[in-house]
Amino acid sequence: MSNAKIGLVHLRRINPALNMRRYYTLSIQPTLFGGTSLVRHWGRIGTSGQSLIETFDAAEDADGALARLERSKRCRGYVDP
Repeated sequence: MSNAKIGLVHLRRINPALNMRRYYTLSIQPTLFGGTSLVRHWGRIGTSGQSLIETFDAAEDADGALARLERSKRCRGYVDP
């Protein structure tokens, strides 16, 4: 079994002047075959948005990818709700 941390990050970016209301969610989930998946979900607040799932063999790789994406989104103005 994988040693992945079950991670969950919710971020929002709201700017009324630009009519911008976005969300970005990152989560780490185990797969059925012993790997780890990084699930990304994003879109405009109030919509169903889009999703992308990346699968990693090593839990550390998924944790690293989550940390990189979270850092990137925070640099672009996303904050905790």
